[in-house]
Amino acid sequence: MAIDAETKLVPTYLVGKRDAECANLFMRDLSARLANRVQLSSDALAAYIDAVERSFGAEVDYGQAVKFYEAEPIGPGRYSPPKVIDMERSVIVGARLQAHISTSYIERQNLTMRMSMRRFTRLTNAFSKKVENLKAAVSLHFAHYNFVRQYKTLKGITPAMAAGVEKTLWDLQTLVERTTT
Repeated sequence: MAIDAETKLVPTYLVGKRDAECANLFMRDLSARLANRVQLSSDALAAYIDAVERSFGAEVDYGQAVKFYEAEPIGPGRYSPPKVIDMERSVIVGARLQAHISTSYIERQNLTMRMSMRRFTRLTNAFSKKVENLKAAVSLHFAHYNFVRQYKTLKGITPAMAAGVEKTLWDLQTLVERTTT
């Protein structure tokens, strides 16, 4: 998924593998949705470098945040994710400051997804048996996130309203009507 740091809008997402094909599809879709030069950050997936270049060319400020983790814990608590012990920021294209390279908003959105959708809860049996069902659940999540959910940090408006994509607040009935047509 992509997220705007200022408005919290998720302009695009893709349910797929972490491979070159999906990276290219995702970046091509993202670049088609944006009109201005952007600051783009990602994790260290190597496929993103080529995908960003193919989709944005030199018209992007792109960097990667590479995290280093402690060795995986053994024994009780082994299901907890390992702790980050270091992080390096690398500018790949453009001239933005390294301090702006961050994956924090995406990581927070991943937590929101895990807390909002049972199928993403760790160590659960509530998985989607069909990829179509997973895609539908993710689509509904992001429609609700962008158009219905109000944020205190955005002064009580939705990310779509903050980004100027929508002028009115949707209720659940509007969400259902607009996502089923």
